[in-house]
Amino acid sequence: MDTMSGLKRSHYCGEVDGIGAEVTVGGYVQKIRDMGNLIFIDLRDRTGIVQLAFGDYTDREIFKKASSCRSEYVLMAKGIVRERESKNPDLKTGNIEIAVNDLRILAKAQTTPFEIVDDLNTNEELRLRYRYLDLRRPSLQKNIITRSKIAKSARDYFYENGFVEIETPMMMKSTPEGARDYIVPSRIHHGNFYALPQSPQIYKQLLMIAGFDRYVQLARCFRDEDLRADRQPEFTQVDLEMSFVDVEDVLEMGEGFIKRIFKDVLGVDIPTPLPRLTYKEAMERFGSDKPDTRFGMEIQDVSDLVADCGFGVFSGAVQGGGSVRAIVAHDGAKTLTRKEIDKLTEYVRGIGAKGLAFIRWIDDEPTCAFAKFLGEGELERIIERVGAKKGDVVLFVADKNSVTLPVLGALRLKVAKQLDIIPEGWNFLWITQFPFFEYNEETNHWDAMHHPFTMPMDECIEYLDTNPEKVIAKAYDLVLNGTELSSGSIRINDYELQQKMFESLGLTDEEIEAKFGFLVDAYKYGAAPHGGMGIGLDRLAMLMCGTDSLRDVTAFPKVQNASELMSGAPGTVDEKQLEELAIKVVKDDKED
Repeated sequence: MDTMSGLKRSHYCGEVDGIGAEVTVGGYVQKIRDMGNLIFIDLRDRTGIVQLAFGDYTDREIFKKASSCRSEYVLMAKGIVRERESKNPDLKTGNIEIAVNDLRILAKAQTTPFEIVDDLNTNEELRLRYRYLDLRRPSLQKNIITRSKIAKSARDYFYENGFVEIETPMMMKSTPEGARDYIVPSRIHHGNFYALPQSPQIYKQLLMIAGFDRYVQLARCFRDEDLRADRQPEFTQVDLEMSFVDVEDVLEMGEGFIKRIFKDVLGVDIPTPLPRLTYKEAMERFGSDKPDTRFGMEIQDVSDLVADCGFGVFSGAVQGGGSVRAIVAHDGAKTLTRKEIDKLTEYVRGIGAKGLAFIRWIDDEPTCAFAKFLGEGELERIIERVGAKKGDVVLFVADKNSVTLPVLGALRLKVAKQLDIIPEGWNFLWITQFPFFEYNEETNHWDAMHHPFTMPMDECIEYLDTNPEKVIAKAYDLVLNGTELSSGSIRINDYELQQKMFESLGLTDEEIEAKFGFLVDAYKYGAAPHGGMGIGLDRLAMLMCGTDSLRDVTAFPKVQNASELMSGAPGTVDEKQLEELAIKVVKDDKED
């Protein structure tokens, strides 16, 4: 095997330029074309590909060495840049090549389990087992580099705006934050455990109490929850907190961040201020607190038209305190056949609805399964209300609002994808004025929708004890193309109000002390008004890279069962380690 002795890389492969210049490059062999008296090697690094040329002008030993190369060999090559005879317009360096006069084989490679190219159909599980090879593919390298650029731009922006980057503990006390903790046993304190942070929430509030005024961190966070395409058990958020601010100040800082990131990384100008919807508006119009508003198909309420109609499904829902609502799939009748509508019916049943009513207008007269239950003119009034015309399909859900709205919100997205009506673009949206409480039907109790440190709107404080459903929080989310990017709020800074909020959530003094004692004590020494947000770096990178999975922007991702296929994590530990931790592993009967 050769060494690098006497050679030092002067250029990356994708940046070679200047005919007549002597350059030295290093990289992996992408492809070899051996024509007998001519050999061409495509050499690849993270910047691109350059062609190495060998011919009659090449020293015979070097030529022989070139002929021995195979895919993914690691080479360094020195030579003269010259114009290429057969140009390749698809390559940045497609007009030039390097006439090699020194070649070193630094490492040989076995045949890889899959080809290192972007347009491959290899099973993802195999690629994840060999993730270090998968990461050689140009598209994944581009994604990881884009993520790095986002992180740099984020730091630059917040540094320029007076923020101090402070690291918070990775091992902390377990506090309730909505998801299941990952826990770490203590070797010294047997029977006690640290928790990996779901977010730095409590610590960043303590930093505001400590007087740092503006904090930022690219924080690693951990949540032991079921995975999906836009969720990983460990993730990074751009976490910030500011003192002496209210909602508008935080939103302005967030908008500036988005504008800066997109300009720095993609060269895109995002117009600000970003549009806003209240939580109530978002749910009633789009059935979601993270709506994709790049297309219409808004939810419409027809309850008043059908409250006394002969169709019991509709009238019963209204009389029971619910509603009847609809979406219109314009020009959807050809795509949404009866068979497809039956599939949609099964879909909505699977997410909580009792069924799906419809009007399908493909012939001169609309087809309506429930028309026989309607009185004279009632169908026409419904069609007029929702604005349907020939070629359209109207889909109805009737139930309590907690079912009707989210079901139609999910159905709206599904139908839009079927009809292929979602345009490209960057659709940012603030959702504001969230309810402070949400009712948990399993426990018959009111829970905090965000977290118990969120400040309620001033005018709502009087309802804490009597009408929790009326309490609106100073909370806000940032949404991009229907994906939640960020969540934040203004925090309570008054000790007595914080105690009252804990009590409203049904926490006893003992529970408050056990879970939040150190934070509650800190409030007694004075806390400036403060608020902040956490922006999901992984999701932002995923959307900016135009991919639909966090795995494509994460170097070593976990799969759906939270395992990491390449290393085999999680794994067992030896008995000695368990003894030191005073832990005994009990075998699950289901493993037999």
